[in-house]
Amino acid sequence: MAAPACLWLVFGFSPEEAAGEPGPGPGPWRLEAGPEGISRVWPAWSYVVVETGAGLEVRSAGLRRPLPGWAEALPSETHLVLRGAAAAVAWRREAALGAALQGEPAWSRPLPPEPPWRRPLPLLPGGFATPRPPFFTALPAGVRARRLVLGTEHALALGAAGEVFSWGGGRHGQLGHGQLEAELQPRLVEALAGVPMRAVAAGGWHSASVSEAGDLYMWGWNESGQLALPSKALAEERARDEDKGAGSTKLMPCQEQLAAQDAAFISIQAFPALLDLPQDLEVSMVSCGSRHTAVVTRGGELYTWGWANEEMIGTAPCLPNHRMD
Repeated sequence: MAAPACLWLVFGFSPEEAAGEPGPGPGPWRLEAGPEGISRVWPAWSYVVVETGAGLEVRSAGLRRPLPGWAEALPSETHLVLRGAAAAVAWRREAALGAALQGEPAWSRPLPPEPPWRRPLPLLPGGFATPRPPFFTALPAGVRARRLVLGTEHALALGAAGEVFSWGGGRHGQLGHGQLEAELQPRLVEALAGVPMRAVAAGGWHSASVSEAGDLYMWGWNESGQLALPSKALAEERARDEDKGAGSTKLMPCQEQLAAQDAAFISIQAFPALLDLPQDLEVSMVSCGSRHTAVVTRGGELYTWGWANEEMIGTAPCLPNHRMD
């Protein structure tokens, strides 16, 4: 049976704009699929790697070329990690966006034969890859991760039984342990113990997880409202907009209210917080950008929140065509 027709939506800074050329605007706009279609997308700030029926393809301003022989990608603005059947290799961004992958890669690691259900990048046998040096980090033998996601300074792993581990930098509460200290090794997020998770996501300095029941948990930095919790920065911005509309430089009622409610704002959420979503929506997927978050519900609806000036490419998962009609 043929897969249902679907499309990919793109938001934010386009590859054309990153190159200083006119772009399509902030979006949402459709990612051109072509006759082969698109099944997966790996976005970076200035380019994107897509998987079509013909294989991987890298796209940037004025560039669209295949990456034959590779099955998965992990892009960044310094390097592109590619995974094939026999090896994982890191190329400098300039080489990845050049006419062809030539010369010596920045890093390579041979891979043993794996079954078809192998876990997706950045997971590799024995550890995980990162799109910047040192490129590979071993995981402790006791952490049986089925999925791993990377933030700017931290990482999350989803265990075989639905448990969540976190480690790395913790100064914004992004580890979920109730403190702001770093963790050098994966540590169980105890606040989520006993609640099996099906998905995890890591942003710049915030984190999210989705339970098997469809509940959404978020923690970490909330400076731009990326946790969907009360944000002082967003409230101040709205107050300034309202005051400008009123045409006065005096302290306006909205600013007075802002000052009175200052204690209610959340800058850092060091423990996972269960979000109360509209209409008791159940979440199926979550993704985090540097300072924004996107979720897709089980009903196929897309919700986004956080920093609206995000200067990076963001993609919404493959959505049924009829939702754009």
